Amino acid sequence: MRLGIRAKQIAGVTAIVGVAVVVLSSLYVTRLARVVLHESESRALLLTNAILHRARDIVIDGPDPYARVRTDPGLKAILQASLFGAGVADASILDPDGMIVASSDETLVGSVRKQGRDLTELVEADPRTQLGVIYSADGVFLDLRQPIQLSDRDYGAVNVRVSTLLMRKDLTDAMLPAVYIAAGALVIGVFVAGLLAQLLLRPIHVIRSGLTRLGKGEFGVTLDLPPGDEFGELGSFFNSVSQQLSADRTLLAGQKANLQAAVEHLEDAVALFNPQGELLFSNPAMQQSLPPNSIGRALQALLPTGNHYRTLVEETLATRTSRGPVQDADRLLLTHAINGVDGELVGVLLVERNLEYLTRMQSTLAYSRKLVALGRLTAGIAHEVKNPLNAMMIHLELLRTKIGRRGSVPAVVGAGRLDLSDPRGGSERAKEDELQHVEIIEKEIRRLDEVVQGFLKFTRPEDLRLQPVRAHDLFGELLPVLAPEAQKNGVRIIQECPASAPAVNGDSAMLRQAFLNLALNACQSMPHGGTLRLVCAPASQGRVEIRIEDSGVGIAPEHLPKIFDLYFTTKDHGTGLGLSMVYRIVQLHDGEVEVQSTPGRGTTFKVLLPRANG
Repeated sequence: MRLGIRAKQIAGVTAIVGVAVVVLSSLYVTRLARVVLHESESRALLLTNAILHRARDIVIDGPDPYARVRTDPGLKAILQASLFGAGVADASILDPDGMIVASSDETLVGSVRKQGRDLTELVEADPRTQLGVIYSADGVFLDLRQPIQLSDRDYGAVNVRVSTLLMRKDLTDAMLPAVYIAAGALVIGVFVAGLLAQLLLRPIHVIRSGLTRLGKGEFGVTLDLPPGDEFGELGSFFNSVSQQLSADRTLLAGQKANLQAAVEHLEDAVALFNPQGELLFSNPAMQQSLPPNSIGRALQALLPTGNHYRTLVEETLATRTSRGPVQDADRLLLTHAINGVDGELVGVLLVERNLEYLTRMQSTLAYSRKLVALGRLTAGIAHEVKNPLNAMMIHLELLRTKIGRRGSVPAVVGAGRLDLSDPRGGSERAKEDELQHVEIIEKEIRRLDEVVQGFLKFTRPEDLRLQPVRAHDLFGELLPVLAPEAQKNGVRIIQECPASAPAVNGDSAMLRQAFLNLALNACQSMPHGGTLRLVCAPASQGRVEIRIEDSGVGIAPEHLPKIFDLYFTTKDHGTGLGLSMVYRIVQLHDGEVEVQSTPGRGTTFKVLLPRANG
């Protein structure tokens, strides 16, 4: 089992404290054992000297010394008192042959006492030997023997026997406080080690927490470590690296979003496989050719045997080289082997190109070129038509002036005669008829001029002044203009566009004109009253959705495909330019316009415009 730094530090400090406790305890035990042995030796010497002194007096006073030794009450008292000495097993008087003459234990009198281990030698021995003897399994007896010699005559000896079992008990009792102290020292050592580990490892925990947050993708992670030591320097270095990573991640996120948007909008179908043949990525165009939930699945489980996709990818995986292009009906297939820096294969890129789409694109480009040329031609023609119309308007005004002047002169009939048959005069009726014809011609010329003006406005290239524009502000400018038309038709206007809605990237004047056209059309579609809703909200793919909804008469289904066509109108006096201009303006802003309508229930125009950066 692997130990953490905290556990290792606590174990290390505890081990140091434990070793110190063991060493000190060992020294204490050996010293205590020596003290116990010395005390036992001192007590045995004291007892031996007392017995020896009394025995010498008895031996000197009588002819049968051993009989008196056995019967002397003083000696017996001393021998009996020896039993109360700490650690003393018995005290005996021996004759020269080692037989016990007198003893504190009467049952031992008459037996021979063999010489046991000498107590004095053990006192002088090394600590290991002393402890070994004291803590022997069954215990041993240690003898302290002093000879009884008078006038160079040997009368035997005084023998005091000490039991190591009794010493062991004394030694164990004396060691109990030391054991408690050692245990307390270990507990205190572990507690102190934990506190030190907490203090010393706090910077490591802070760094680990910062790394965890950084690994989860959090930006701008900083560590609050006090300067002045190694951890402070490490914290400063971490903060620098975190700031750099945040900047790099922000840049990569933008690049990734751009790349993902570009790949998702590719008309080419793209898929990426790893060296094991598992699908890692596919764009929407490729997903149409693959089963659902295909990410992570093996090539063999995705496509049947003989499929061109599968064949090309398997050949690339086997040969580590790109394959294709291979034409399959209206598709062009190819694979690209992606190698790493070490030359090893890291993936296979599969690309499917729709040849039919390319053909349509080429046709569209050619058609667009023709439309551009035709637009320039028609614009020139419209310009040439406009000049004669202006001249005609001028001459009509001159004609109207001449007709008005001619009415003041009497009409001449024949050679200098006046026509007096009509009370008002025939010239007056002729003037009115002529002026009526002039007004009709003027009206039609003005109508023709409006058509030419609208056509020029539609075909003339516009200079867009793109800037961030808020739909909330545009609607605020439109409301005063819409108010008269709405009040005339009894229309209630509801604005649902908050000021916090994202701004669009557009030309405010052109967008104002487009939304005004849509809103006026909506008001005019509700002659008996209704509700006009102006709505804006964020949309997907970095766009803003603007909706203009009405509860009017709606648009007939057969008219929906043609409402944006130039000059198409269902109004009695309409020009057919309003919705065409709306479509043109939205198109110039790289946007989209959609319409949904139900006859009798209303119409909704939805405009999608690109969101302004920032």
